[in-house]
Amino acid sequence: MAASKEFQFLCLENPLLDIQGKGDAAMLEKYGLKANDAILAEDKHMGLYEDLIQHHDAKLIAGGAAQNTARGAAYCLPPSSVVYVGCVGADKYADLLRTKNAEAGVRSEYLVDSTHPTGRCGVIITGTDRSMCTHLAAANEYKVSHLQSKPIWSLVQAASVFYIGGYHLTVSVPAIMALAEHAAAENKVFALGMGAPFIPEFFKDGLDQTAPYWDYIMMNETEAGAWAKGHGMEGKQEDIEGIAKAMAALPKKNEKRKRVVVVTQGTEPTVVAVQGEGKVRSFPVRVVKREEICDTNGAGDAFAGGFMSGVVDGKGVDECVDRGQWLAALGIKELGPTYPFPKQTYMAMKK
Repeated sequence: MAASKEFQFLCLENPLLDIQGKGDAAMLEKYGLKANDAILAEDKHMGLYEDLIQHHDAKLIAGGAAQNTARGAAYCLPPSSVVYVGCVGADKYADLLRTKNAEAGVRSEYLVDSTHPTGRCGVIITGTDRSMCTHLAAANEYKVSHLQSKPIWSLVQAASVFYIGGYHLTVSVPAIMALAEHAAAENKVFALGMGAPFIPEFFKDGLDQTAPYWDYIMMNETEAGAWAKGHGMEGKQEDIEGIAKAMAALPKKNEKRKRVVVVTQGTEPTVVAVQGEGKVRSFPVRVVKREEICDTNGAGDAFAGGFMSGVVDGKGVDECVDRGQWLAALGIKELGPTYPFPKQTYMAMKK
């Protein structure tokens, strides 16, 4: 894949504006939140987002898992390499998302829904705890008709690698399948990040519909266990190598590419299974000193961004994994799913 070609990498999922600010017990009590939790917003939480911006020195970050991955890949790739697609509202939060993506080198191609506000995730930081309160709003309104419109589909046709965040299975399976079928027909790369354990548990049908198209499927060990539980591997949820091997062996639409299954495990080695290869491999993670760790939120998204940058550049599995671990190690030293500036250059881990 030629690195000079523009917008080779296209990502699709649910765009959110992460609004992160430092708070205290009184602020948590004000909004009825717990110190270390993640919930969906109710009416009583609607004032939180502006409160964080106006009174808590909030840091505004283009959020949503695949949007984090898009920015991570852009960190590693040449300019004009990454485009991100999703649905936002007609408001200042959407403008902020566009600005943050542009600063990171990501082209935003949003469907605008004027009847719903842009999705937001308010994050109250108290010490090492993070209380996350998400209002999905417009992110839930994406339509396949936007993807298939002439301006967006021309970007699809120009791209060579697609990455879908698993949370989009809750929004528009038809949009995911349109990309999957295009990728298989044109021998392009189709990758999916599982997203969360509830995806294989509650959105199993949609996930299984995409499975034959996976060239790359990424998840953490908890998500792998959730998939195993719903796919005939009851009692084997902790057999990560066995799960990865089973997923790699699933039927595949585009037989020109071997499926690659990637399972991250926090500080434990990353597990990789490749279709047709008997041996499952493991890759030690890069060590980050405890005192250097600022925020592990988004580490998996960062890993996916680094990994997929390697795929876009045509690198082998070893370098793709190492790029992912390199970017994740950088990201956890920053607040939120962000990366250090000035940009650092990828260096392979010494063996």
